Amino acid sequence: MASEDLPANGHGGPADPARTSLRRTRCAARAAYVAGLSAVERDRLEIALAAVLDRHLSDGVVAAYRATGGEIDPCRIARVPVWPRVAGAAPLVFHAAPPATHRRGFAGILEPAAAAPRAVPDIVLVPLLAVDHAGHRLGHGGGHYDRTLAALRTIGRVLAVGVAWDMQVVDELPVAPWDQRLDALATPSGWRSFAPPPMSRR
Repeated sequence: MASEDLPANGHGGPADPARTSLRRTRCAARAAYVAGLSAVERDRLEIALAAVLDRHLSDGVVAAYRATGGEIDPCRIARVPVWPRVAGAAPLVFHAAPPATHRRGFAGILEPAAAAPRAVPDIVLVPLLAVDHAGHRLGHGGGHYDRTLAALRTIGRVLAVGVAWDMQVVDELPVAPWDQRLDALATPSGWRSFAPPPMSRR
């Protein structure tokens, strides 16, 4: 298949078949893992995640996300977060809006109304399919968080914290030029900070 016949990725280029296959594999692995959790065990793990986040997050505005599918839910954190809204191909827009006011938006994900007060986060909790030991993240391919972190990093310091089940950590992931590296990772078992690369691509 010629590259021009491949479906576009979230960054405007042709999709990488290897990364697409990896996404399917990691999504299936996560779904199988979550399906094997009892409600009590999932609750215990998400409480443990919140405790890790509460211990390690610095002061500032925190952006969370509304968990969907097999994503681990970070919403038990003690502080009140702001929430993302998909705005087409632009970076995510963040709003201060109670979860009870959220409605289904992009891909059926709950999100705040466009009219809700906007906010600029200092810390972004980032969902993922997989993450490696260097802080490289595999997302769903839409590019929303890569574009958002790139934009936020042009205006100041932002802490990008991956949020995951422990089984989502892998040895190594392929990296594309536009991928935005994570600064840290929170899982139910603990916190990991990633050292910046010698020549940061962020």
